[in-house]
Amino acid sequence: MTESTRKYIKLGQDYVMITLGLLSYAFGFTAFILPEKIVIGSVTGLSSLIHFWLGWNVAITYYAINIILLCIAFRSVGKQFVLRTIIGASIATLFMGILQPMFPAPIIEQQTFMNVILGAVLCGMGLGIVFTHNGSTGGTDIIAAMVAKYSTISFGRTMMYCDVLIICSSYLLFHSIDKIVYGLIFMVIYSVAADRVINNTRQSVQFLIISKKWREIADNIIAEAHRGCTILDGTGWYTKDAVKIVMVMCRKHESVHIFRIIKETDREAIITQSNVNGVYGFGFDELKVRVHNKKGQKNLAKDNAEQAQ
Repeated sequence: MTESTRKYIKLGQDYVMITLGLLSYAFGFTAFILPEKIVIGSVTGLSSLIHFWLGWNVAITYYAINIILLCIAFRSVGKQFVLRTIIGASIATLFMGILQPMFPAPIIEQQTFMNVILGAVLCGMGLGIVFTHNGSTGGTDIIAAMVAKYSTISFGRTMMYCDVLIICSSYLLFHSIDKIVYGLIFMVIYSVAADRVINNTRQSVQFLIISKKWREIADNIIAEAHRGCTILDGTGWYTKDAVKIVMVMCRKHESVHIFRIIKETDREAIITQSNVNGVYGFGFDELKVRVHNKKGQKNLAKDNAEQAQ
């Protein structure tokens, strides 16, 4: 299988998962939140606010606001972000348009708090899946990206300000503190659910293995688990003998397989396993940071050299 074929397969898998994530998001919103007339954050909440005020269709309003924001922020967010947002917003709009007429009343009647919890979990899980597979739903992300580029206010803080402002605006329509509280509860649960999905898919572990059969263990891990190994030199201070340490990093769900390989090769091996907050590079997550241009890097290197002298 060629590299380009693998790339297209991975891209296809990403779009399938993004579609499922947006389906979960749209279902949670239209089946649990919208029928309760709860205003949430982001463009989804702004769309529902306009829906309750003017009676406009939520799905169409959601799509229109995203397109307007993208047109305004095109130069700030970049072509790739715009393309991903248009795809995500289009799929979300389709699902919202199909599902909204199916749920004129909340699934669980007279249980507003339960509907808010279920809706927040489904929306948060859906958004987590979308972000994990490099998708985007737009919304207040676009505003936050613009503000972060031209000011010192962080991306997350801008999103929080926008969401709280939209939620609190529901008081102008409903004159109900309860609905504001439900909206804020939704935002908290929604954020926790999204973070949990994102962190679980990216959790990695690190193994340090001390064994006389280090060569066989490393070969077996590469052959069977398809994970790279790094051999470190060490000294056993009790015996004062030189030892080899095999270091392996893998996804958390692969750890049982790694343990099995080690124990089948050497039952006397000493093994430590530790959680790793993030592993970036080939075979793991892509490191998404802005890289300075070459001119900036040369100037920085020159300044560092002058300071050293």
